[in-house]
Amino acid sequence: MGAAAAAGGGGGARRWLPWLGLCFWAAGAAAARGTDNGEVLPESIPSAPGTLPHFIEEPDDAYIIKSNPIALRCKARPAMQIFFKCNGEWVHQNEHVSEESLDESSGLKVREVFINVTRQQVEDFHGPEDYWCQCVAWSHLGTSKSRKASVRIAYLRKNFEQDPQGREVPIEGMIVLHCRPPEGIPAAEVEWLKNEEPIDSEQDENIDTRADHNLIIRQARLSDSGNYTCMAANIVAKRRSLSATVVVYVNGGWSSWTEWSACNVRCGRGWQKRSRTCTNPAPLNGGAFCEGMSVQKITCTSLCPVDGSWEVWSEWSVCSPECEHLRIRECTAPPPRNGGKFCEGLSQESENCTDGLCILDKKPLHEIKPQSIENASDIALYSGLGAAVLAVAVLVVGVTLYRRSQSDYGVDVIDSSALTGNSLLLNSAMQPDLTVSRTYSGPICLQDPLDKELMTESSLFNPLSDIKVKVQSSFMVSLGVSERAEYHGKNPSGTFPHGNNRGFSTMHPRNKTPYIPNLSSLPTRTELRTTGVFGHLGGRLVMPNTGVSLLIPHGAIPEENSWEIYMSINQGEPSLQSDGSEVLLSPEVTCGPPDMVVTTPFALTIPHCADVSSEHWNIHLKKRTQQGKWEEVMSVEDESTSCYCLLDPFACHVLLDSFGTYALTGEPITDCAVKQLKVAVFGCMSCNSLDYNLRVYCVDNTPCAFQEVVSDERHQGGQLLEEPKLLHFKGNTFSLQISVLDIPPFLWRIKPFTACQEVPFSRVWSSNRQPLHCAFSLERYTPTTTQLSCKICIRQLKGHEQILQVQTSILESERETITFFAQEDSVFPAQTGPKAFKIPYSIRQRICATFDTPNAKGKDWQMLAQKNSINRNLSYFATQSSPSAVILNLWEARHQHDGDLDSLACALEEIGRTHTKLSNITESQLDEADFNYSRQNGL
Repeated sequence: MGAAAAAGGGGGARRWLPWLGLCFWAAGAAAARGTDNGEVLPESIPSAPGTLPHFIEEPDDAYIIKSNPIALRCKARPAMQIFFKCNGEWVHQNEHVSEESLDESSGLKVREVFINVTRQQVEDFHGPEDYWCQCVAWSHLGTSKSRKASVRIAYLRKNFEQDPQGREVPIEGMIVLHCRPPEGIPAAEVEWLKNEEPIDSEQDENIDTRADHNLIIRQARLSDSGNYTCMAANIVAKRRSLSATVVVYVNGGWSSWTEWSACNVRCGRGWQKRSRTCTNPAPLNGGAFCEGMSVQKITCTSLCPVDGSWEVWSEWSVCSPECEHLRIRECTAPPPRNGGKFCEGLSQESENCTDGLCILDKKPLHEIKPQSIENASDIALYSGLGAAVLAVAVLVVGVTLYRRSQSDYGVDVIDSSALTGNSLLLNSAMQPDLTVSRTYSGPICLQDPLDKELMTESSLFNPLSDIKVKVQSSFMVSLGVSERAEYHGKNPSGTFPHGNNRGFSTMHPRNKTPYIPNLSSLPTRTELRTTGVFGHLGGRLVMPNTGVSLLIPHGAIPEENSWEIYMSINQGEPSLQSDGSEVLLSPEVTCGPPDMVVTTPFALTIPHCADVSSEHWNIHLKKRTQQGKWEEVMSVEDESTSCYCLLDPFACHVLLDSFGTYALTGEPITDCAVKQLKVAVFGCMSCNSLDYNLRVYCVDNTPCAFQEVVSDERHQGGQLLEEPKLLHFKGNTFSLQISVLDIPPFLWRIKPFTACQEVPFSRVWSSNRQPLHCAFSLERYTPTTTQLSCKICIRQLKGHEQILQVQTSILESERETITFFAQEDSVFPAQTGPKAFKIPYSIRQRICATFDTPNAKGKDWQMLAQKNSINRNLSYFATQSSPSAVILNLWEARHQHDGDLDSLACALEEIGRTHTKLSNITESQLDEADFNYSRQNGL
């Protein structure tokens, strides 16, 4: 057998070394038993008394981490030899490290063996199963085998097979966050983190993390809002998933209705109302506002009080023994009812009935005559005085009636020739006719100042066209009206539509403090539509306080034609649904009629909320087709001859040839694209006298969007607490955070879970939803607290921040009113004729005649466009019959509020075509030019 081993070579020697030692041991055992055979050692040798080897410790499964080898060990007793077999092959004896000891309790020999397994050995093995190793132990009775221990290379992939996704769930809803950890050996164990803190599901029965690594929250609570992370780990590494933001929102709920108020009239038909607030609970974390009405009204009828009145006196009674007779009357014509007053005066009268012939107390009448005569003389004196007073009163009444019969008028009305400089036309566009002198008889009564418009449109002043009227009368003074009241006649038909659209101006009361009408004076949503009748002279149609206007140039409508042109703003759900990353930047504006044909492009001004930059935005003009679909007209930066777009910081001026519905959309090119948001805070008292509600709005920075918010707040009784501010909101996917700071600690407290609210990016960036707002509920400690001071912080994470400083009184009588809109739009939505334009028609004609003619020096309409900051798409103007006229129309649209003629004059002077500034033209020259133009056109 030794010869065979020697002939086997080096490899065979390593393989057979364990068997060689075993054979020598077997030969000795055979000699002792008197046997001698050369056969191979069997797996077990059952004969000698004793026991087979018993493994005290068997090799365990192991994992190789990186390049570090692992050690496998086993221990057995009784054991004469222990060798490892890996993947069916014996491990060389030199790779074994063995230790031998004696078990003191049994006296048996204990042997322990170690081997090392390297990463290279495992990687080089290519078998059908994992790399494995097994111990084989020998004793006098035979061999025993241990369990197979697998050896594998440990690893953990970097990417999760499924990351948890953010959720927005209502309160008490179920939250399920899925997580599939990366592939690894051994399999990774999963742990959940909330805001970087481990979640212990054993301490919170509402949370379960046992189901396939998923996180389940059975009933969402406000405290469950946060950032959740799935953490996977094994013996090699740890991996973190992407964080998932969970927002638990609370939809608003109505409080209980208040009691019905008392009838608003003491007598007759009136109304009662009751109200409720969206505070049970208040909407939190972007939850929906309550649906339905916050105020209910019902009609009521109160019985009118009827004061009592006396019946006629009864007949005198029979003369009594006391020489008196009586008469009575009753308070029954009618009797007092429903709290009316009882009749005043006596219900019974008595007087002497014997003319002095009565005997009193058995005495003749002449004995008591002196006193009776004195009383009779007093009666005669008073009767005479009463007759004199009555005669004087009759005389005065007669004289008054006589004087009135000689006068034709109850009030003094004088014509325009008697007016002084203090009398002004309310409409400067109207020219007085000094040849007319008319009078009007009858009482003139001013009611509430808001009714002035109704009075000027009534039949009272219809006969007084184009004259100034000055009213002076004691009757007017008695109504509290100033002695000087100035009015204007009704304008020609088509100048002012029969609408109720009013601008908002600043009035100055006696304390000189600026005052703006409160919410109740604002137009409602249904008023965002205006009309006007326009003819060949053109004009301007303005939607007050929305930034939307329409300019109809002179000559756009053929002569002897007139059209009723309308303009409206869609305040409902936008019909333009954004595609992909595209967002709506402006309101949807409709102008019509759609079948109207113009000969010259008209100018439509639409406000937008983009922070204009061609590097970050790609802005498009879109139009709605008759089928209701939206199609792109042009990109603002494109070159086109069909229309022209001029983008200013807050509005876009579009030159168009056809009416329809238009809107601006924007596609952000980079994360630095910015939408301008207007942030404002409103406040109102709750039904509970100790509660006060703050509502913070974030809307697109367009006047019409904020007007919609104001309209909603008007219905809820809200009050603007601080001037609105601009917030630059970036398209970087970071959310918006709104919080209340610096609340006086001993005067106010804020309701739990409402101090800070976070709104997801998508809800702010998209304009297809209702105005975004968050509600905060504050509570006073005592009713004596009437002042509220705090800060509202609105910021975008990793973006812009604004602070609204609230300093107000919760008592309406002490509250300072904040201006909603600047006074910039015309009080009258429609203006027609020359006065609708800033540039006088005669000056305009001269400019067009000068610049429409080409010049060798290049000082033509192209230079005019360049000096007015119109540097692109000049091919559009080249296709027009009068390029200069279209450029001036665009200038009119851009300067409808300032009318900066001085800048236009400077531009003309720089070109060198004029030497006189338009701003130096006197008012009389302008009027004369317009008057001559009117005469030429038959006005």
